[in-house]
Amino acid sequence: MLLNLLSNGFDKWALIELLLCLPIILFSLSLHETAHGFIAYKLGDPTARNLGRLTLNPFKHLDPIGALCMLIFGFGWAKPVPINTRYFKNPRRGMALTGIAGPISNLLLAIVCYILSIITFDSGLVSGLIVSAEGGLYLANNASWIVYVIYLFFTVATNLNVALAIFNLIPVPPFDGSRFMYMLLPQKWYFKVMKYEQYTGLVVFAIIFILSRVGIYPVSIVSNWVLRGFDFLFATPIDLLFGIS
Repeated sequence: MLLNLLSNGFDKWALIELLLCLPIILFSLSLHETAHGFIAYKLGDPTARNLGRLTLNPFKHLDPIGALCMLIFGFGWAKPVPINTRYFKNPRRGMALTGIAGPISNLLLAIVCYILSIITFDSGLVSGLIVSAEGGLYLANNASWIVYVIYLFFTVATNLNVALAIFNLIPVPPFDGSRFMYMLLPQKWYFKVMKYEQYTGLVVFAIIFILSRVGIYPVSIVSNWVLRGFDFLFATPIDLLFGIS
């Protein structure tokens, strides 16, 4: 992200990665919010559709601060899709399903991008990839450079979408994970938690910021676990498909 570019200097690949992040962030955040609105619509709430929010047009969903945080820190948010729980037969269940839809959409997109990154690497990059004895990366021809940029695009998209999903699954208001948590809470606790919803998000941000100052990145740690799971589930079968061991 932007922090890597500033800390490592204006390295060519860091700059390319930053430029690739922009369309990925816009699409990923748009998909996330559209998923919320789509599930709400399927459960009977037409609010998002009536406001034109069932679209992948990023300008309908863009929150400048959230997009900037995604660019700098690797996690962020978009402008929330309005949901009217009065349309739901079971409001708490409806909120849980609409809330979880956003992170699930990003995880599914991450899986697709991960598989495409492995296929891109195995099918078009290996033949033009040269690794020096010192571990440096060299590409033999112009075609390999193009393929590598495509591979990098899918890799960045995978990492960003996993981080976005993990961040939004935090089971604390106002994050999406809290909507699922609400469904599990007893009625008496539900209203108590809702009462302080506007403050808990600020507390979580403060905790994440403080931990990052001492070199602990909770979202990155969990994201790495998820990516290892992707490796286990998808990388080896795809490598075998292309005859790479």
